[in-house]
Amino acid sequence: MISYEGELDIDNKLHNVLKITGFLNNVFRPQETLQKTRIKLCNTLSLPILLYCSEAWTIKASDARRITAAELKYMRRTAGCTWTDYKTNAQSAKELKITQILDKLLEYKRSWIQHVNRVP
Repeated sequence: MISYEGELDIDNKLHNVLKITGFLNNVFRPQETLQKTRIKLCNTLSLPILLYCSEAWTIKASDARRITAAELKYMRRTAGCTWTDYKTNAQSAKELKITQILDKLLEYKRSWIQHVNRVP
């Protein structure tokens, strides 16, 4: 049962992002492609799909975990980490010098709320 419409939207968008990042992993292998290039590809192709209309989402803790997991699945492979390496997500993000998607999502929400408050 769907508790609210945003949950279905998040599921669909995460599914599409995982398909795109899987395609990127197959075509642009981490051993053959620079980290900088892989990060730019992810930011160009998958990030806009996930963040489109995300300003109206109500993010639950479970949604936040799933979004972070989807992002870091691709980024950890870009960094050359395996799932057996003992690195936190924050360490991987700091190593790659990226801003996490949840931080960008909160920034989008803040700017949207400011825009709505400016409208008379």
